[in-house]
Amino acid sequence: MERPVLLLPAESAGLFLRAGRPGVNAPLWVCGSLDGLSAPSIAVVGTRAPSGCGRRLAFQTAQVLAGAGICIVSGLALGIDAAAHEGALAAGAPTIGVLGGGHDHFFPVSNLELAERIVAAGGAVVSPYAPDWPARPGQFLQRNAVVAGLTDGVVVVEAAARSGALNTASHAANLGIPVMAFPGDVDRPKVAGCLALLRDGATLVRHAADILEAIGVESGCGSQQRLRPDALEERSRAIVALLGEGEMDFDALLVRAGIDAGELAGRLIELELRGIVESRTGARYALT
Repeated sequence: MERPVLLLPAESAGLFLRAGRPGVNAPLWVCGSLDGLSAPSIAVVGTRAPSGCGRRLAFQTAQVLAGAGICIVSGLALGIDAAAHEGALAAGAPTIGVLGGGHDHFFPVSNLELAERIVAAGGAVVSPYAPDWPARPGQFLQRNAVVAGLTDGVVVVEAAARSGALNTASHAANLGIPVMAFPGDVDRPKVAGCLALLRDGATLVRHAADILEAIGVESGCGSQQRLRPDALEERSRAIVALLGEGEMDFDALLVRAGIDAGELAGRLIELELRGIVESRTGARYALT
């Protein structure tokens, strides 16, 4: 990819860490712009081999958070990381990717085009390693430390019992950064890491509004404002119209709206964050 245009020495790199936390003990090579870090930031991380549901959840969560003015940070890996970056780009917002090697030895190569789009969209691809330094397995632990250090909170979407995402969460916990995790089916190995985090005290999150609350950010903050129903996209307006008939559960909405479950869940998250819809017990929804 394009060579880095900026080298931040270690003392300057520390300026980008929240509240002066330690965590980056080396220079940061930067390709692109770190201006997105002037806003609150959240790391969205997880397994490289997610389920379809996990991939959609990462994309939709990042998209809604980015639309609310949150900068999404992740590790530019396959799976959950890539989905999170894509979600931020879909919201038209900058996102920050952190590499485990130098820019000239980009890894994984399959995400090179994604990295180039991140830079073109006003975000950045950074690394604690010089451009000509190859990516090696042990270096991703330092990458994880940088991901955690650049953020106000770490969200784990899906992670097995042994996962690099858990290492990122561990760095965050050691730095006093909120750690959050989505729950999942207890029988699925890919959520065992999330369940372990929740057991050990991580904050359980169901949607983007929970994440904003955990880091102390108002739902109406940033670039995303509450919108009138007539300012929404057509399918979201249809959901609002259905809820105008009264409180409804998810399954009933799914039948009436005529869209798939992933899209419906994403649109309900967006409507809830915008202050138009509220969730109630029993997976029921109503207009606020």
